[in-house]
Amino acid sequence: MFGALAEGITRVKDVLQGEDVLATIAAFRRMGVMIEQQDTDLVIQGVGLKGLKQPDGQLDMGNSGTAFRLLAGILCGQPWESSMGGDESLSGRPMGRIIRPLSMMGAQIDAENEMPPVTIRPAAGLSAISYEMPVASAQVKSAILLAGLYAEGETSVKEPAPTRDHTERMLGGFGYTVSRQGNWVSIQGGGKLTACSLEVPADLSSAAFFMVGAAISKNSELLLPRVGINPTRNGVLPILRRMGADIEMENMSDVGGEPVADIRVRSSRLTGVSLDSNDIALAVDEIPAIAVAAACSEGTTEIRGAEELRVKESDRIATTVAGLRALGVEVIEHSDGMTIKGGQLSAGEVNSHGDHRIAMAFAMAGNVARGDVRIINTECVATSFPGFQKLTREAGLQLISC
Repeated sequence: MFGALAEGITRVKDVLQGEDVLATIAAFRRMGVMIEQQDTDLVIQGVGLKGLKQPDGQLDMGNSGTAFRLLAGILCGQPWESSMGGDESLSGRPMGRIIRPLSMMGAQIDAENEMPPVTIRPAAGLSAISYEMPVASAQVKSAILLAGLYAEGETSVKEPAPTRDHTERMLGGFGYTVSRQGNWVSIQGGGKLTACSLEVPADLSSAAFFMVGAAISKNSELLLPRVGINPTRNGVLPILRRMGADIEMENMSDVGGEPVADIRVRSSRLTGVSLDSNDIALAVDEIPAIAVAAACSEGTTEIRGAEELRVKESDRIATTVAGLRALGVEVIEHSDGMTIKGGQLSAGEVNSHGDHRIAMAFAMAGNVARGDVRIINTECVATSFPGFQKLTREAGLQLISC
């Protein structure tokens, strides 16, 4: 996104070839941006903030809520009408949290019941706002900041709790000034983005499945190289350590403004913990994997303050609870989380409901269950981790198909 809106040529190394990323690339190509793929690298010929062209027809964002919400902020600043949609899962995800603040800025957005698809009509001009988010969300924050690039004045967003700051870091990497004061993040409209070269660290959310897999499996040890450990999203690390996981950080360094490290994980004796909304804010995508670790721990784990999981690719509270129960785990479902009694997992059948993180979390559960674990609907894994099947087999899991 930033490379497309920058002036000059941006080169990005080690890009994930997942469906969410490919959908984003396709959308910008349809808006006139030349993007060349060279193996796992991208070369993006930026068109500047005002250089996007009106696409012919609706933009298909597939399963990517992140791409949908962030791109909405950009499209609000364009002088032409646009429309975005997605797959069945994305079409059921609420967009009111971005529609309301973007409308306050002057955007003209039509969406039935605040669900995709959405149509964004050209506005006379966007006005900067100071917006206090009712719920912590990096996607909402980023959508507002991206619209702020096109707004007159200073756009400010206040977070009720810390969220991922990749957008702010990358704005700075592209030469755009970002101001931070306490929980407020602000940018001034009317600037420009300058092309640069970037290297993408390995993804911590994807690494989390292998971290849990190594911790719960006997006689295991894994080294996960060059993983991004951004402090606004690395909550899974202290949570697993509180549970007793043997995790070491090696070769810590900085890549393009993002801290990275090699993560070594060994077999561990885990115990239950209590997690609240402060824990969840920095580990929201890793909760299905953490739940599997909890099911293999001694004692009880309580997860609360996680109502955000209800509106992910699936209702991740319901789908995680159902998956655990299918494997014989005692679990109580709450409106904002779950209570899990640790023990031995049994054989069973788990339905991912088209959610990539549910499928991958229970693949790790299958490595320690007493008998086979069958996971239904696993093609969704390709949205974020197309290499998952290959890597799990290389790590020693007896994965038949995915």
